[in-house]
Amino acid sequence: MTMIADNLQRVRARMEQACRACGRDPASVTLLAVSKTFGADAVRQAHAAGQTAFGENYIQEAVDKIRALAGHPARAELVWHCIGPVQSNKTRLVAEHFDWMHTVDRLKVAQRLSDQRPAHL
Repeated sequence: MTMIADNLQRVRARMEQACRACGRDPASVTLLAVSKTFGADAVRQAHAAGQTAFGENYIQEAVDKIRALAGHPARAELVWHCIGPVQSNKTRLVAEHFDWMHTVDRLKVAQRLSDQRPAHL
């Protein structure tokens, strides 16, 4: 087992314990693994350990990683979350490459994300 797989297993066990302690179904909680500063290979390892949701707030680094994983057999299973505020000049990258945007702090950003989102997404 890789260190990444081992860490994920420990985190999931803690999450399950916390859910059970408060009477919540563990299946109702999703682990969002923040993969910033880690390369595409780390994402591959995490995915091999069952992780599918990845959070990023370094936009260009994330886009490079998403592109590097475009040919990965399980690319359709990977879900990319932009988890930090985004500058107006980066909205096109977010709109075109991410599945989710978590922090929209200005109407201008929301409008640009909407306008720049490809129709097939």
